[in-house]
Amino acid sequence: MPPQSCSPREVSRAELRVIRAKVSSEKVVPASEDPADTQKMIQYEIKQIKMFKGFDKVKDVQYVYTPLDSSLCGVRLEANKKKQYLLTGQIIENGKVFINMCNYIEPWDDLSFSQKKSLNHRYHIDCSCKIITCYTVPCSISGPNECLWTDWLIERKLYGHQAQHYACVKRSDGTCGWYRAGLPPEKEFIDISEP
Repeated sequence: MPPQSCSPREVSRAELRVIRAKVSSEKVVPASEDPADTQKMIQYEIKQIKMFKGFDKVKDVQYVYTPLDSSLCGVRLEANKKKQYLLTGQIIENGKVFINMCNYIEPWDDLSFSQKKSLNHRYHIDCSCKIITCYTVPCSISGPNECLWTDWLIERKLYGHQAQHYACVKRSDGTCGWYRAGLPPEKEFIDISEP
């Protein structure tokens, strides 16, 4: 996961939510209140450990939702009180937090030292940078507060070198850029505005 001052990554330009949590239970629920809709979702009951980003309007998240079918990008989490996860997702209708395979979801213990350090410490500095995921060319950022995440494009895996070792942080000139996590922001930036 590319650690950053704001969010681990973003699939779309919608605001991303980032939380550290334990999953205590799971339940299959209808995807909507429409009786004609046969889609199902998994409702994971979670216990928040720490909120990192995007919960200004929703302070107490008790559940996250994902499609039941993996073909619809549903995510499978272990529902026990021992394993902790870093979960990213978007808030959908009625304030529900929605997660899927395109979001960054990782067991907390599997995160690198750099990732944990960035999550636990960089959030206090600034939270205005956004990560835009690049899956195919062409792709680009649309503003100075965005960083382009290219692990899938370059390495054909979601959590590659950039995710493991770099953070998207705000520079002194107000733009956002990648720096190698663990080093001071001005020491080692890599500018990836276009792959």
